[in-house]
Amino acid sequence: MNNVLELERVSRSYGRRGRAVHALYEVDVQVPEHSLTAVMGPSGSGKSTFLQCAAGLDRPTSGVVRLGGREISRMKERGLSRLRRTDIGFVFQSFNLLPALTVQQNVLLPLRLDGRRRDPARARELLARVGLDGREDARPGQLSGGQQQRVAIARALITEPAVVFADEPTGSLDQETGAEILNLLREAVDRQGATVVLVTHDPAVTARADRVLRLAHGRLVQDSGAGAGTRADAGAGAFAASRVTHAGAAAAAGGQVR
Repeated sequence: MNNVLELERVSRSYGRRGRAVHALYEVDVQVPEHSLTAVMGPSGSGKSTFLQCAAGLDRPTSGVVRLGGREISRMKERGLSRLRRTDIGFVFQSFNLLPALTVQQNVLLPLRLDGRRRDPARARELLARVGLDGREDARPGQLSGGQQQRVAIARALITEPAVVFADEPTGSLDQETGAEILNLLREAVDRQGATVVLVTHDPAVTARADRVLRLAHGRLVQDSGAGAGTRADAGAGAFAASRVTHAGAAAAAGGQVR
């Protein structure tokens, strides 16, 4: 199986030398296509920074990020913008739907922004798959939180992206609705061949994921997927030895690892 996303010794630091806070430290990850990878860890572990670097929303201080075989960590902003419109789908905790647009228009928005022909039939198909058949003309304000997140998932899939990045997609939902959203993401992998990288605090995700990455203080300390036991285990040992150092660096800088 091919790897669609690769991070090689990726680090991200904030602040100046001697007072830098390491949000990520030499993280190595390969994500195979057609899989669901969950990224977990406590607040301040580096989950959000991991997602931002992997999705081309932030640039690593060092290391390499490849998406679909292309190095994106040094790509110019214009190329990154194009990449995000064509090869990446996003699902946010806060849904990020435009209230003035209908459900169908929100789903079609990525195609419109990329200058591509809009495909209402494809939008209706995706909406039916996420359980919103017949709600195409509704406005986001007429939907529940769970229904709005379903729209966001359909929108993320409309461009058939290489990877869908989901940032705490169940974080603002009740347990039952969160489980339904997780099922939809799992079905996107199993039935549509999508690749999903999901950042979450929700322990229920581990039962549905193909792989679970655990971060702590910016380091990859556990990798439940194939190939685990190399750099992840080494990182766990290094983390145990340097935990006090990282905590002290964060306090000295007056910042918080994201």
